[in-house]
Amino acid sequence: MASSQKGIQIGNAWFQKKINLRPQHRGVHLVTEEILRQIPELCQFSVGLCHIQILHTSASLALNESWDPDVRDDMEMMLNKIVPEGLPYRHSCEGPDDMPAHVKACFLGSSLSIPITEGKLALGTWQGVWLCEHRDHAGSRKLVLTLTGCLRDSARSPLSPVSPIASTSS
Repeated sequence: MASSQKGIQIGNAWFQKKINLRPQHRGVHLVTEEILRQIPELCQFSVGLCHIQILHTSASLALNESWDPDVRDDMEMMLNKIVPEGLPYRHSCEGPDDMPAHVKACFLGSSLSIPITEGKLALGTWQGVWLCEHRDHAGSRKLVLTLTGCLRDSARSPLSPVSPIASTSS
């Protein structure tokens, strides 16, 4: 786990954890801080990637505006215009909001990969992680976070909770 003279770091560490987000009403919600509170292991990585996967087909993730909540409201408005309820969807057994929720989730996606730099997510000045909740009455949403990269020097002790080989938690 040494660094070369040109700054290229040698070695690899993996960490994976399943987390729950609190239930949200239908809409677009900034959840960056809620995610970061549940993954303190992030600070042990000097460089790498954080992959975030939502384990649901009627909600999605996006990386977008973190400052002005009007952007999230406008996004919800546009998603409802693009994918309206009330069309003659064949899949309707879970309610009128279910099939539109699946379509919106396909448009926005179920995962994000964000670079890690010095123990933090390398986000732009106004970027944040959004949970896009497409159902009227959804419960808690589960995410799987996978961290991979090189550990910081202070995280390479034998007692480190993040193994250079692998570590998982549910």
